[in-house]
This record gives sequence, C-alpha cells and structure tokens, in this order.
Amino acid sequence: MTRFLLHFYPFLPVTLVFGAVLEKTPILGSLNIPRLLTEEIKDGFKYQVQQNHSVFFKDEDSENLYVGGTDFVYKFDVDDLQLIDNITLKPTGQDHQCFQEPCKNVVTVIEKFNDKLLVCALSGLLSQCWDLSPSGPIPREGRGESPFIYSQNSLTLVADGDLYSAAPLEDGGLLQFRRIAGKRTNVWMDESWVSDPMFISASLVKRANDPDNEKIYIFFRERNSDHNPEADPWISRVARVCKVDEGGSKQFFQNKWTSFLKARLVCGFPEESLYFNRLQDIYVVHAENWHETRVYALFTSSWNSTAVCIYSMEMIENIFEKSSFRGYEKDVPEPRPGTCVVNSKGLPRSTISVVRDHPEMTEWVHSIHQTSPFYISNYNYTKIVVDRVQAADQREYNILLLATDNGKIHKVLEAGSEPFIISQTQISNNSSVQAMKLDSKKKRLVVGFSEKLSTVDLQGCDQYNSCEECVLARDPYCSWTFRRCTPTVLGGIQNIMSGSISVCPKKRQGNSHRVHKRDTVSSQNITIHKVSLSVPFYLSCPIHSYHAEYNWKHEDKTSPCMQMHSNCLHLIPSMSQKNYGTYHCVSTEKDYSKVVKTYILEEQIYQDSDIRTDTKTVNVQLENNASGLGPPVICFTLLSAALGKIF
Repeated sequence: MTRFLLHFYPFLPVTLVFGAVLEKTPILGSLNIPRLLTEEIKDGFKYQVQQNHSVFFKDEDSENLYVGGTDFVYKFDVDDLQLIDNITLKPTGQDHQCFQEPCKNVVTVIEKFNDKLLVCALSGLLSQCWDLSPSGPIPREGRGESPFIYSQNSLTLVADGDLYSAAPLEDGGLLQFRRIAGKRTNVWMDESWVSDPMFISASLVKRANDPDNEKIYIFFRERNSDHNPEADPWISRVARVCKVDEGGSKQFFQNKWTSFLKARLVCGFPEESLYFNRLQDIYVVHAENWHETRVYALFTSSWNSTAVCIYSMEMIENIFEKSSFRGYEKDVPEPRPGTCVVNSKGLPRSTISVVRDHPEMTEWVHSIHQTSPFYISNYNYTKIVVDRVQAADQREYNILLLATDNGKIHKVLEAGSEPFIISQTQISNNSSVQAMKLDSKKKRLVVGFSEKLSTVDLQGCDQYNSCEECVLARDPYCSWTFRRCTPTVLGGIQNIMSGSISVCPKKRQGNSHRVHKRDTVSSQNITIHKVSLSVPFYLSCPIHSYHAEYNWKHEDKTSPCMQMHSNCLHLIPSMSQKNYGTYHCVSTEKDYSKVVKTYILEEQIYQDSDIRTDTKTVNVQLENNASGLGPPVICFTLLSAALGKIF
C-alpha cells in the first residue's frame, strides 16, 4: 500500500497543454481502434548510418535474414538479429555518374536464383548485380533486373527456375513485366498494354495437379485512361501470364507474352461509385488448393483514407476465364485468349491478336465482401503482411499486420466480415517502415526502418492477466491455460469469434468486481492520499483496454472517466468533506468488470501556519503509465478552460 503526503506550494508554475495530449489519443469505447496500445521501442540492430532504402530476403530453408542497404548486405540470425556476416559491395568507380564522388551501391534486389544469392543495386545511374559466393560478391550481367531509381516501384520474382522482373532495360525506359533469365525463353510485354505502371507485387500460384496451367499474377496500378477531372488519376489492376508462355512464333509476336490479360481490381463501395483506387501493397496467402488462395490488398484514396480488400483466387480466375474482352465484339476464338498451352509458339494468330489488341477484361474483380472493403481506416498504412494462425479449437484464422507511416504495427483479426483490431505496437518514433518480413514459424515480424531493425513478438500473451482478458483479446496467438495466458495450445480457453467470457471458469460469489490473478485489488493497487480541504485534486488510473468503458465509483455514486492520453481522470475542483473516502476506477468490457485502481482520500490538517491552505493549485504526480507521459504539473483553471464546462 502506497501512502502520499501532499504539500502545497502556491509559487509553483503550472501548465498543461491538454489538447495536444489528446490530439493523437484513441477515444475510449470505439471498436474501430486498437484494443491495446503497447510500446516496444527497442534499439534492435542500429545502423551506423541512416538508410534511405532497404530490402529484405529470408531464405525459407534456413533461419537467415538478408538485409540490403547502401554498400552492404547483412546476414542475420532471424531469432535474435545477431549479425552473422557483413558483405561489402564496393563502389563501381563510375565517378562521372555520381557528381565526382564514389558511387554508392543502393541495394534494390535480393533473391535466391540458381542456388545462389542474387543481389542488384543502383550505382549512380547504373544498375549493378552480383552473385554472392563464400569468396565474396561476383559481378554479373544484370540488365533489366534492377530499377534506375531506387525509390521506383519495381519487383523481382523467382518462380520454377525462372527470374522475372519489372524494371526498365535502360535509364528512362518503360517499366514492364518480363522473364529475363532461367530455363525458359525471355519474353516481355507489348508497350501498349499498360500506361505509366507502378508494379506492386507478383506471385506464382501453384496447381499441384496441373503444373502446366500455373499462372503468375501481377498486381500494379496505372494511369487512368478516363481524363474526367473528377476521376482518380490512378486505377488498380491484376494481370496474369502463363508460366509456360514462351511467346509467339518468329512470324508473329516473338518473345512477347501470348497469355497476358488484365482486369480492374475494385476496392470500395460500388453502389455509390466510391473507390480506393491506389494500390499500395499486396500479400498473398497461398493454400494447398489454389482456389482457396487469398489476396490481401492495401489501398489508399484521394481523400486520405486507407482500406484493405480481400480477393479469392477463384474469383480472379473466374473473371479471366469468363469475362468478355473490352472493346472486342466478335466471336471469341479457340483456344480462348489467355489459355495456357505448352507450345505457345503454335497458337493461332486470331487468339494472339485478341491478347495484343484487347487484353483488358470487361468485368471487374470484386472483393469477397462485394459491397465494401473488409477494413477502412484513417490510419495511413503503408505495408501489409498476413499470418495464418491455428487457434486452440484447431481452426485457422488470418491475422493482418499493418504498418503505419509513423512506426506502429497494428494486429487485426479477420474472423467473419468485421475486422477486430487486437493491438497497436509502437516500435519506432515516427519513422516509416521500409521493409517487413514475417517469420510465421517463430511468430515474429522483422521490421526495417531507416535507422534500425526491430522484431515484434506476435504472441505477447503475458500482457493478459486473467482468463477474461485473455479471451476478450480475441487473439488466436494466445489461450488461457494453467492459470495464465500462454501461446496457444490445443485445448486452451479461447473465444476468437465473439470474445465471450462465458468460456472462462466460473468465479466464486462475492465482490461484484470479481477478477482473476493480478486484477485483484492488492495493496499495490491501493493508494492513500492525504489532501487538505478546498484544494483541487485529481485521480488517475491506467487504461488497459480501449474497447472498455471506465467509471469512477465513490460511495453510492458513479461518474464517467475523463480520458487523458492513456489514463482515466477523476477531477475534484475543490475538496470538501463529501469528497473524502474510497474511490474505485472500474473498467467494463462486455460482461466483464474489474477494479483497475483504488484510492483512499483522507483529510490533511496542516500545523504550520506559514503554509497557505487556501491555494487553488496543487502539484500532483500522475502514476507512470504505458504512454510515458511522466509526472505533469496540472493547473485546474487551465484544464477547465481547455475542456469547457466540466463542472
């Protein structure tokens, strides 16, 4: 039990910029905000020099993570971010390309190709590539494998022994998706198929029983051909090509995709013609049955909102297989344009001509939720990865991990048609995420910033202190077992779909605020203050769940919490006899209530006549809390003015 003796000094300066504190604070009780806010601002691995650009590559056959920056490739043990190797990429010596300074190699590509690690970098205005070997980097021909501007959206993909890229062949050249190396013929796009594209991602979707019909799906945005002033200048697309496509014959369409088709990717409210048109990031969750493969797409809009739409590969394929071709009104030739054939050079001219002149589908690809996005937010998300988690009931749930532009990671549950934002973890102070890599086996997320690398433990179950809190979290990573919340084991106590605490063991009858484990009002949660009559005073308790409602109970009265950042306040303008006694800060979430903090206020009588007891200012320390606000000095006159007519 903690006991405070408060002294009052009328000459102390007091200020509180209350509005600034609340400006970025989630509002209690809203389900469209993270339930828990945590800070894990750790150093991780700190770069010696800040990086303008970085890329990640994790070898699925090992525990190694490769990170490419400026003039280096670091090799880490992904478990603890211990540096295993530092591979230096020497300047090219092309001084005239770098304004009389040695050229820096800004790594843009790391891929495993032909059993070697392929690294490409932008060196001045030149693209340079290497094969990494135990003896060091070996230069190689890398034309078309890396962009000429490191910030330019480009991509590389290794699939079934072939290397694909969306990068220009020379500086100022057009971006287009091409096969540039491997066991099959090099092929590329026709320049008329896309307009100023920004390539986001590409993925091979495997078909175990039909490998010759496997396709590569390319996600990008391009300039909108609709020049109406009210139209968004960008439009998002999904395109596909056949893995076995080797282009047309020498007489017609040689070395060009004969299977390229594209369709509009729709995310928004079709009934209101309101769309999120700017595709930002893609994550594909592959399934053993390709029909069940899901595509998670992150979009932004012209009105500064972000959205996540989810697409099924079956629905995407249905558009490509059944939609008419935009602008084409004749009978569809056989085989249908876009069909995968082992010998693409033998395709009839009529089929290839439709691909050449009318590659766009008339119908649009809608999300699985049809009439609206899965998730809409005012947070500025920049990247997305998705983890598939087996819960205690053996069902699998998808967890979306969304990176904001100011160093936060949101963990969002997909369970049904509504998102549930489990938590927000702040791992950097206002830095934007450059790269993210999920280690699904270890349940960790590696995040790259300009100044450092950090890891996020996706489980973090020890922050839930009772069965009820563990269940209310609706976190498939965690379940209640053996009197504590632990990483999920089969048979553990969970309720992912609704978070109903009815699955928890029944408690003994007694206190109306019965709780488990550390939620009990122990001596550590009881604070006694001695306060003089007529002075202003306030009480505070930490906010644990932002989905809960907080109230203060005193005698037989209940008053609402006044939120200040991550604390709930109870303000007393002037202490009187009726204000003394016991105060409980009680949180209520669904059917679960608990006492978070208890205060006992006792009257302080001063013996020293030199101390003025009629002052209206009191220096009070606010308990340390997760927000790290520290102990502010509060002026109740200024506070009242900031909040309006409170009392």
